[in-house]
Amino acid sequence: MQVDLNSDLGESFGRWQLGDDEAMLSIITSANLACGFHAGDPTTLHRSCRAAVRRDVRIGAQVGYRDLAGFGRRFIDVAPEDLTADVLYQLGALDGLARSVGGRVTYLKPHGALYHAVTDGPEQATAVVDAIVAFDDSLAVLGFPGSALLEIAAARGLRTVTEYFIDRGYTEAGRLIDRRSPGALITDPALAAERAVDAARRSIADSFCTHGDSPDAVGMATAVRAALTAAGVRLVPFS
Repeated sequence: MQVDLNSDLGESFGRWQLGDDEAMLSIITSANLACGFHAGDPTTLHRSCRAAVRRDVRIGAQVGYRDLAGFGRRFIDVAPEDLTADVLYQLGALDGLARSVGGRVTYLKPHGALYHAVTDGPEQATAVVDAIVAFDDSLAVLGFPGSALLEIAAARGLRTVTEYFIDRGYTEAGRLIDRRSPGALITDPALAAERAVDAARRSIADSFCTHGDSPDAVGMATAVRAALTAAGVRLVPFS
């Protein structure tokens, strides 16, 4: 058994610090780095790219809506042409920072409200895929199993990677519980670790996500990695 372990990082902005990227990068195998639209200033992202390269952690572009105030968690009805340009802009910015320190962007994952929008919305999903194809069709696409994004990406010849959230609750229908509702967040490291091992044994997804801004994110990621390793699961980056 093997699985990738990813986390949303690079989300600090100026003097406002969020999470501990250095510690998380010593645990995970793939880093979904913000691209400046929902979070992340250039200096933060440059440092995160350098740290990821130093630890041989894969760099992914976590693209989102232009929504710093709402942390990218508010849906914006962006016209497809504009969304494609926005995604291209974010890909180019992060890839430039990554290449300056000897790395590169190897995959894309939408953030927040955009992640949910491209799960069910083919129009915005197509706009995101158009940007990936135009920028670099060797990039993998990380997303929700069965989503419009992954279906459209696969149809266009892109590599798709499914994701399971070990620190988020799911509805009976298999969707993520709204963050504003009870049970949306898993904060117990032991429970998250148990969920990760169970998901790995059942081959639920190719990559597991643990958020870098969660309470005790480092402790949770540490517990998850230890439990997976003890269960004989190899942690291997997908890209």
